[in-house]
Amino acid sequence: MGHEGREVLAGGARLYEAARAVAGDHARAVEAVRSALKPIHDALVKRELDAIPVARLQDVTEGRLRLGSVDKSGLSTVGQVLEAGPYRLRQIPGVGQRTVDQMLAAARRLSEAVHETVAVHIDVDRPEPATTALVEALHVLVEAGPAARRTVDEAVALTKRLGPLLTEAKPAAGRFRMLLAGREKRARALTALAEIRSLTAEAEAAGLPESLAQTSVDLLRGTSSDIAAWVDFELRSAEYYGLLAEISGRQPDAAAAEGFLPDEVAERVRTQQLAEEHRRVSLRGYQAFGARFVLAQRKVILGDEMGLGKTIQAIAVLAHLAAEGQSHFMVVCPASVLVNWTREIEARSTLRVMVLHGPDRHEAFADWKGRGGVAVTTFDALRGFPQPGGGEVGLLVVDEAHCVKNPKAKRSQAVAGWAEHCERALFMTGTPMENRVVEFRNLVGMLHRGIADSLGEGDAPAGSVAFRKAVAPVYLRRNQVDVLTELPSLQQSDEWEQLSASDEEAYREAVRAGNFMAMRRAAYARPKGSAKLDRLREIVREAGENGQKTVVFSNFKDVLGVVRDELAPDTALFGPLTGSVPAARRQQLVDDFAAASGPAVLLAQIQAAGVGLNMQAASVVIICEPQIKPTIEHQAVGRAHRMGQVRPVRVYRLLATGGVDERLVKMLAAKTRLFDAYARRSAVAEATPDAVDVSDTELARRIVEEEQARLGVTEEHARPGVVEERPGVEEESPLQPSE
Repeated sequence: MGHEGREVLAGGARLYEAARAVAGDHARAVEAVRSALKPIHDALVKRELDAIPVARLQDVTEGRLRLGSVDKSGLSTVGQVLEAGPYRLRQIPGVGQRTVDQMLAAARRLSEAVHETVAVHIDVDRPEPATTALVEALHVLVEAGPAARRTVDEAVALTKRLGPLLTEAKPAAGRFRMLLAGREKRARALTALAEIRSLTAEAEAAGLPESLAQTSVDLLRGTSSDIAAWVDFELRSAEYYGLLAEISGRQPDAAAAEGFLPDEVAERVRTQQLAEEHRRVSLRGYQAFGARFVLAQRKVILGDEMGLGKTIQAIAVLAHLAAEGQSHFMVVCPASVLVNWTREIEARSTLRVMVLHGPDRHEAFADWKGRGGVAVTTFDALRGFPQPGGGEVGLLVVDEAHCVKNPKAKRSQAVAGWAEHCERALFMTGTPMENRVVEFRNLVGMLHRGIADSLGEGDAPAGSVAFRKAVAPVYLRRNQVDVLTELPSLQQSDEWEQLSASDEEAYREAVRAGNFMAMRRAAYARPKGSAKLDRLREIVREAGENGQKTVVFSNFKDVLGVVRDELAPDTALFGPLTGSVPAARRQQLVDDFAAASGPAVLLAQIQAAGVGLNMQAASVVIICEPQIKPTIEHQAVGRAHRMGQVRPVRVYRLLATGGVDERLVKMLAAKTRLFDAYARRSAVAEATPDAVDVSDTELARRIVEEEQARLGVTEEHARPGVVEERPGVEEESPLQPSE
């Protein structure tokens, strides 16, 4: 017993110390964030208190305070009153001890309220030592990722179990100790020893010692440089802000995060477990609740406002069900977001994804049936697949579910059939469907006929308590203003679209002609079948449904004309704002756009509108094609993302797969990282932006030649040239052969 006991105890002790070390490393990393956050937060609080006039103290005390003599003494703000303290306040003529006590009590109440409500926003364009320290501290935890967080949780749980067991099992370390211990202690020691042996064996089988070692390395590594931390923050700002909210304790109101669900529904959701092993992304609190809601309620509509991460919540549900042993999943979406879904699933999870689209979709469907994974298909393609058997599909996800609100449409009937044969279904839409009860009822009817029938046929009062209670088991919606306590200042997403047949034909013609500029705008050359235009319309529609204004940027005047024709007459349109519009008229267009009541769209040529105009009325930005220079996009986005913007800005860059857009993005990736790391924080770069941009002519030549080779088309002209892009230029001319 002595030697064997010592071996088991030694192994348990090593595991215990490794787990304690990881928990300690994580605690220190969290404390580093808190320490970096405190001076920034305190400074913001002081600034707020210094801006509150001392007269507000009367509001807090319901007018009982007389503050005339205080104001005359030079103490004009609440911050100054707190800084003065009781001794100085007592020296003011006519101010007694009772007034001092009341004044300070009221000032402290305001201070506490400001502490609770003030939000820290990290300004990437003006990095200061304090914010740099905060970003670097957060970077350590963000870089360690969700896997580190899971390991830390396991380490904490393990130390709680192992600590008492190691103490209890000490007598088993030697025969002499066992002889001296009483019968009861010996029995407890042997029991504890057996549990330690079992725990260490389980940990080793799960690879926990290696995970603990790796997590310690990740948490102690630090950042390579402050520039690296800032660049990563720009790329993953939502993760940084989510972590900041969690550590600072500034979580959103629980009722808002839970969509104001009735207590009985919310409690059932809270108790739902959520597995993490197949997921590669951390969830914010409201996102975790949304995923649990889907799991607990089985067939639901997730109606979160645009920008809250419905896709990530769906992936979290898929990952959980995969961990439970489910093998087959189906995602149905518009063709315009097909590529986005596949990329998001690949990036955010370990799940296998298959696209069921195009001429080979039936072969792909058969492969998915045999091997499993997440199948991603379109509404039209779904109609051609046989409905699943009971229990065969773990989850049906329907994105942009408002597209199937008409029960007479064939796509709606196909989705309804699949939903009926799946035990779990998730419909997703950012459109506030509850405002159209008839359409909303049709969607609910695909999931829960009884609840749909209870809503009635007419336009019932959607905001009523009875309505909210009726739809609670099937519908969850949260708004940005309610749940993002630390709003990301900028959210950017690349919208990859698969070219339609007509798009492809126009693109091939441009490639054959060696016309670089025509290649860049080929996706809009034939509007009737344009995949990019379809996605643009969806974004504008959803923004409008949520009361948001949108600015659409393109390098090309004719592309803006196509967009204008496609959006009219159903949209309040302004522009296009082009290089030929006089400067005074440009500002008037922007002012009219800002003054418009309700949703509106401003069309703007990216170079003409990228300098000197403030477009903070827009909270949605669409860039129709990737730009040749990183500076152009940054300047254009900066027109909306600037001081005075009261809502987070969502930027969509429309990109087409397999052609000039993809090559542009890849070729410019390294230059963009350099630009983000250095140029955006350099006064010199402001004056000479071309210093970090690639050669237009060389880039165009390389892309055209590579695309001609890829597509096997014959060049009709000599080698391609490029027209220099200049601010204020009315329109780029199609590329012609350069001499």
